[in-house]
Amino acid sequence: MRVLTANGISLAYEESGDPAGPAMVLVMGLGMSLAFWPDPFVDGLARAGFRVLRLDNRDCGLSQRIAGEHHSPIPLAMARSVMGLEVHAPYSLADMAADVAGLLDALAIAKAHVVGASLGGMVAQVMAARHPACVASLTSIMSSSGNPFVSIARPRALGAILHRPRDPNDPESVAEHLVHVMEVIGSPGYPADPQALRELCGRAARRGYDTEGTARQMLAMLASGDRRGELATIAAPTLVIHGLEDPLVPKAAGREVAHCIPGAELLEFEGMGHDLPAALIPRIVEAIASHCR
Repeated sequence: MRVLTANGISLAYEESGDPAGPAMVLVMGLGMSLAFWPDPFVDGLARAGFRVLRLDNRDCGLSQRIAGEHHSPIPLAMARSVMGLEVHAPYSLADMAADVAGLLDALAIAKAHVVGASLGGMVAQVMAARHPACVASLTSIMSSSGNPFVSIARPRALGAILHRPRDPNDPESVAEHLVHVMEVIGSPGYPADPQALRELCGRAARRGYDTEGTARQMLAMLASGDRRGELATIAAPTLVIHGLEDPLVPKAAGREVAHCIPGAELLEFEGMGHDLPAALIPRIVEAIASHCR
């Protein structure tokens, strides 16, 4: 395990690929540790010549938990967000973006290609807007601008991510919960292999899944509000990847991100939901590698 202090907190990370290659940092989504990146995805980028860094975001995996005051229930915070009211949170997406920038600084990496998925895509967007000097390019996958009116999830998908594991302290229970979530929000055109999905979810559960930390990350997203104006300031070359069958973050959200960021390229996949299906990973990896080159 590799751990360093960045932005004033302890962050766990892993590294693979060519140490002399161009740096690329992968930022995972809501509540999920770096272990949730599929191996073929990480290995494909490493084989393409990149120095691939993955981190556990604050409040998940082996990174530091952020103690704070008791927060509002998530449904109430979601309602306030939709109404344009202030949402109180222990931290924001800007703080999470500063974590990633701090990781690069601690590793003496001046500039990196930043790839984020779901909530990680939002963190990557904010990083590109607020820390432009250290972002060589941006890839935003199955993510949104924070505009709630194009980000309305299907009820079953929203219910799945808001549901808690039966026993949050038991990795087997957490893995079972994550498998269910991915079965609900995954790609209808590319159903996951059950054994491979269970292994991936089990790996993420064992590394550390924190229900309270996940709630704080969701509050960070809600508190950060509509970021369309900020997206318009991004100068980094940007690739937006989205599934046309995403039940959690609708395709309209991905299209809006691409529309808001000047010069962004939009790549959509038929049959793809809110995951990285094995059958599409070679195409996604090649698209990202080509974009970064």
